[in-house]
Amino acid sequence: MAHPAPPSPAPASRDGLTFAVLGPGGVGGLLAALLARAGNRVICLSGEETARTLRTGGIRVRSPHFGDFTAAVEADTRLREAVDACLITVKHTALDAALARVPADALGDGLVVPFLNGVEHPALLRDRYRADRVAPAAIRVESTRVAPGEIRHASPFAEIDLTGDPVPRPRLDALAAAFTAAGPATRVLTDEAATLWAKMSFLAPFALLTTRYAVPLGEIRTHRREELTALVEETAAVSRACGGPADPAQALARYDAFPAATRSSMQRDAEAGRPLELDAIGGALLRAADRHGIPVPVAEKLVRDLRDAGH
Repeated sequence: MAHPAPPSPAPASRDGLTFAVLGPGGVGGLLAALLARAGNRVICLSGEETARTLRTGGIRVRSPHFGDFTAAVEADTRLREAVDACLITVKHTALDAALARVPADALGDGLVVPFLNGVEHPALLRDRYRADRVAPAAIRVESTRVAPGEIRHASPFAEIDLTGDPVPRPRLDALAAAFTAAGPATRVLTDEAATLWAKMSFLAPFALLTTRYAVPLGEIRTHRREELTALVEETAAVSRACGGPADPAQALARYDAFPAATRSSMQRDAEAGRPLELDAIGGALLRAADRHGIPVPVAEKLVRDLRDAGH
């Protein structure tokens, strides 16, 4: 019986950075493998069983865009040394417990780069780590962990928006250059609130509606168009008040351009019986609306219905 070849060591690079990746799942595992393949040192942080798997077998990626390859990475249950950047790629529902693996004193001067849904996590992370070292990021990608150390990347793209208003620009530029060299096209954006709310404005209506009605996006935009439109308008109003973009027509056009079978990650979590990021997305939207005195009756009902359903 043939066995997969062991991972080859990442090529040495004088310019490579040292990354920690907290949560080597669909997004974290893909980024860890790509960064390691590009010559960076990568330390994945996870539970002991997953760490053992990664230490012995590396991370195997199947991707029509980046190719099929196996990358060698280091792995541990806790960060024990300073790194250039620690990528936070766990779900929001696991964030508090996962951050115990990244002690602030071990991180030192390293950047904290959360790839998280919602808009409230930067403040939480700045309370825990250096405020001027938290650099929020948003990634557009479809990538799934099919088993520990096995990643399937399905989308013909992987694009990152990197921000962080208090972070020194040279640090952001160096990080963006490392991401881009590894594969994902990365741009640095100067307005953190606008960057986070641009994602939130698209994600919240998509996630709440597909999860509440357990149907893909095509059915939402066809059979629940009025509710979708109303929710998009509510979300745009909150985004505008928070310093983000507000173009309901453009948002609806984006939904219309997606394949009809598209499902949200929250919907997939609900189908699998996993905890939902309902508070990080829907709850955060309601709290922002309340702070600015903006009525959001459609959003309130959807969040209430999902909570009443046990989510």
